[in-house]
Amino acid sequence: MRRPTVWAVAAALLAAATGTARAHSLDEVETMLAGQEQYFQVVERPAPDFTLRTADGLVARLADFRGKAIVLNFIYTSCPDVCPLHAEAIAEVQRLVDDTPMKERVAFISVTTDPTNDTPEAMREYGPTHGLDPANWTFLTTTSDEAEDATRALAKAYGHKFEKTDDGYQMHGIVTHVIDRQGVWKANFHGLRFDPVNLVTFVNALTNDTTRPHPHPAKGRWQWITE
Repeated sequence: MRRPTVWAVAAALLAAATGTARAHSLDEVETMLAGQEQYFQVVERPAPDFTLRTADGLVARLADFRGKAIVLNFIYTSCPDVCPLHAEAIAEVQRLVDDTPMKERVAFISVTTDPTNDTPEAMREYGPTHGLDPANWTFLTTTSDEAEDATRALAKAYGHKFEKTDDGYQMHGIVTHVIDRQGVWKANFHGLRFDPVNLVTFVNALTNDTTRPHPHPAKGRWQWITE
């Protein structure tokens, strides 16, 4: 079956977001993704909190993004392989989102796990280099030199292990986290092979959902493997 083009997907999401087509509920989307997106995992727990700093020195807290769905990932600017690919995957999702009214209701956040070397200049350059639009994308680091391990502790709270190697790089996996408008960690998309359209569909459901989280979310194939 022919995969829809980016513009076709954006048009469909635009219709849903503006009410010209019925937007799928969160329950429906979770059930759909559990069956067709093997890298999708339902989480359903409070998102780990943070108080961090932008490249421009502004303090940013999780609560500051309340009311928006959040797409969150962890990277560091000197990573030579998977971090740039992860950033570009997020940029593709961002382009799909930003072609709809969801742009005002979704925040993209990247957190560095190398705050010592990721200077404000390096952070400011990273987004445009990899196609990320700073209009609704934020790159966060620690609030001070004394809090060097704060972002690595946050990564650990989200289930990551960024293990430093002798050559100055870090061994780590790739996960994209999705948080709802109330600060609940709703899902993970593992690796780089997930379909960006599926992530956008899930985010669209979060921006439209008005129901309570159901207590027993459907399991994706990733959960069956990891449990």
